[in-house]
Amino acid sequence: MRSACALVVLAMLTACANQPALIPSTLCTEPRPLLCTMEFNPTCAVLTAGGTKEFASPCTACADPAVSGYVAGPCQ
Repeated sequence: MRSACALVVLAMLTACANQPALIPSTLCTEPRPLLCTMEFNPTCAVLTAGGTKEFASPCTACADPAVSGYVAGPCQ
C-alpha cells in the first residue's frame, strides 16, 4: 500500500514539473506587426521555445517571431 501511494505521489509531482510555467491568454497572429506605438503597457510574453520575457507592450511582444502569445501585465 505504501509503495502504491508513493508511486502515485511521484507521478503527480512529475506531471506538475512538466507543465508550462505560463499559458498565453492571447495568441499572436500573422502577419506580425512591423511598427508599434511607443506605448508602455507591460506584457509577459510566452516564448515558443519555452520560458517568458517581458516586453513594453503586446505589440512589441508579438513583433518578435520568438513569441507565441502573451499575458497582460509584467512577468513574475
